[in-house]
Amino acid sequence: MKAIPLGLTGRAEASVTEQLTAQAARSGTLAVFATPFMTALMEEAAYTALTPYLDQDQSSVGVQLNVSHLSATPVGMEVWAESEVTAVDGKKITFQVRAFDRSGLIGEGVHERVVIRSESFLQRCYGKLEEARN
Repeated sequence: MKAIPLGLTGRAEASVTEQLTAQAARSGTLAVFATPFMTALMEEAAYTALTPYLDQDQSSVGVQLNVSHLSATPVGMEVWAESEVTAVDGKKITFQVRAFDRSGLIGEGVHERVVIRSESFLQRCYGKLEEARN
């Protein structure tokens, strides 16, 4: 893993479709941009910023996300998320995350990711299946 600089930024974009609404996510009854999809966009902005700094056998996983969804966005509007590295503590990376639509800020918060070795992580994860069978 290369040194991850404070201030490193990332961005992810989406167009709000019916598939990205609270109805589709089953997180509400309205046809507006869903909080689960907003947080996924925030995570995408963070993990894609980190990817160039990781070794080929590494990835990062989200371990904490504390956000506020401040404003609703209708179907048909573009949204984007931005991330900025605010702290690096070994393999734990902390980001400030924000989401926007053309009207302004729609969400903000803090997101933490941990750098992992992909193969060993997946082995531990899928090992749960074998444990559950016994």
